[in-house]
Amino acid sequence: MSGEQKAEAKGEQAKGKLKEAAGRLTGNERLTAEGRAEQAKGDAREAKEKAKDAFKH
Repeated sequence: MSGEQKAEAKGEQAKGKLKEAAGRLTGNERLTAEGRAEQAKGDAREAKEKAKDAFKH
């Protein structure tokens, strides 16, 4: 996995967790959902990069 792609995936996951936590804290369901979606996007990006790495070897 390239370092840049890995960092982007981890960043999306962290940003999503923060949004979700902020949404829960304030009772904002939309923000909570956005956070979960961002986490899922980061997870998908990370999985894609891991799959690419697996096929390289």
